[in-house]
Amino acid sequence: MLKEFKAFALKGNVMDLAVAVIIGAAFGKIVTSLVNDLLMPLIGLLLGGKNFSGLELPLGDAVLKYGLFIQTVIDFIIISFSIFLFIKLLSQFKRKEEAQPSEPPAPSNEEVLLTEIRDLLKQQSQGTDN
Repeated sequence: MLKEFKAFALKGNVMDLAVAVIIGAAFGKIVTSLVNDLLMPLIGLLLGGKNFSGLELPLGDAVLKYGLFIQTVIDFIIISFSIFLFIKLLSQFKRKEEAQPSEPPAPSNEEVLLTEIRDLLKQQSQGTDN
């Protein structure tokens, strides 16, 4: 069972997935900082100095913190839009790469040799026909 797990864990797809999760977590932190530290203060200024995260509605003993919900929705929209743009950019690069015609592969040694033999036979047959 340990050998099977080792084979599974060391496959390229699993390692790629692990790297993607780590990069995604770091990307999420960057976007959260972008929203909290740059965008939300600007939005707050436009709305007269309001801070969304401080918006709440007291309901007796409980408090409904709808400002934090608004903040989370804005984070989600920005993260999903950023991922959309990133995937779109990658697909454009892939399309350009696929659109560029690649050079035909060089003929193998066997093909070169057969071509030379064909040409020699052609020359010989033309020499005898004249």
